[in-house]
Amino acid sequence: MDRQKENLSDLISDDLLTQCIHCGMCLSVCPTYDITKLERSSPRGRIRLIKAFAKNEISLGKLFEDEMSFCLGCRACETACPAGVEYDKLHQKTKDILNKRSKFKFQNIILKYFLNKVLTSSTKLKSFSRILLYYQKSWLRKFLHSINLFKTIFPKLFLMDELSPQISDVASDDLIDEISLPENEPKYNVAFHVGCIMNVAFAEINLDTIEVLKKSGCKIFTPKNQNCCGALHAHNGELNTAKELAKYNIDLFDNLGYEYLISNSAGCGAFMKEYGDLLSDDIEYTEKAQKFSSKVKDISEFIIEKDIKLNYKKTNEHVTYHDACHLVHGQGVSNQPREIINSLPGINFDELNDSTRCCGSAGIYSILRQEDSMLFLDQKMENIINTNADIVLTGNPGCLLQLRYGAKKYNSDVKILHFITLLKDSIRI
Repeated sequence: MDRQKENLSDLISDDLLTQCIHCGMCLSVCPTYDITKLERSSPRGRIRLIKAFAKNEISLGKLFEDEMSFCLGCRACETACPAGVEYDKLHQKTKDILNKRSKFKFQNIILKYFLNKVLTSSTKLKSFSRILLYYQKSWLRKFLHSINLFKTIFPKLFLMDELSPQISDVASDDLIDEISLPENEPKYNVAFHVGCIMNVAFAEINLDTIEVLKKSGCKIFTPKNQNCCGALHAHNGELNTAKELAKYNIDLFDNLGYEYLISNSAGCGAFMKEYGDLLSDDIEYTEKAQKFSSKVKDISEFIIEKDIKLNYKKTNEHVTYHDACHLVHGQGVSNQPREIINSLPGINFDELNDSTRCCGSAGIYSILRQEDSMLFLDQKMENIINTNADIVLTGNPGCLLQLRYGAKKYNSDVKILHFITLLKDSIRI
């Protein structure tokens, strides 16, 4: 059997390949199709390409690779699909095959090193973050950004620097106790996943999440030495590494005695909810993974399901809400954040046009495909500016970084916040 077909058959079942009925419902919600109007840049078109590749009708070529890379992985097509096509699985597994056969490009080498050597270890990630923090606070960065020469000669490096997260002075897991207790008798036992980028670059959001959980009557287990959930690896053709990270997290949280595992990152939450499927072929971990995934809840999901009532002070903020792709499409969580936001006394909430359309961050898509990413960001910023809102709320670190850059790019005073930060600041002390 041809090696191309054999490898694809090993990873992708016939059921996945034949789910699509080619109805075209996905076309109107696909960001890449919306921009190009090319069939091959739609979910339906990409599935046809994958099928042709599996049947050995087309060879591994630049166009096929480019279309798999061009896809944001936003999963809007899954929400729209009447046939229940699991497009994300197809996309991830195809990218895994392409990654194994990728040519030795400098960008690929750097990406592989970062994913497999840095993001797989909380210790190494913190060390890398310290170096980045020193640079961000240095005179060198200020100098480079004060002159146009850097932007002119190295525009991609300049944009990468602009999009990089501002590293926190102290990682959140160094500030959060392994067991955090509420003021009164605990009502719920929960565990908290600090994330990788959230831990080192959004420490204040993790701290806000802990405070809200404590006010909600939770006893919180936050084990040390947590690693990345594996989402970035799965989305970028490193499925084996993603599986190893999943196993590590399952073992780390095992036997903590928690009822729910709380996530405040859309991408992390969506991927951890799918550990059961990810490890379905691993006899040792299948059952443990399914149990782990069944307990994962986004923070907004947890608050609404448990009907938690907090004592809020009045706020007069004018806000809108951007749906993170892996929250609305990956987890089906959309109404919950809105319900919480609208429960704040005095809040002025306006819906964002195309709120579920991807902002262009898509993990590290904004770094790997900068020009394409900016097209999606421009669309999003136009809609944000039209709301005249003072604050945009969202629930994912990538979206926060992308939209904050967008506000800077458009010289807008709009603030981009994680919704849990507004929630924590609104709680009456």
